[in-house]
Amino acid sequence: MKYSCLLCGYVYDPAQGDPENGVAAGTAWEDVSADWVCPLCNAGKDQFEAV
Repeated sequence: MKYSCLLCGYVYDPAQGDPENGVAAGTAWEDVSADWVCPLCNAGKDQFEAV
């Protein structure tokens, strides 16, 4: 399942992760650090919804 930022539309795909910000490919959303923020707009994880 992918997760979309409600503020800017960035989509977190667990298969790709966010390696530029310390999240390895294959990292499930639940395992992404609570202090991780959207790489485009700096929104917190609480601003994302499953898509």
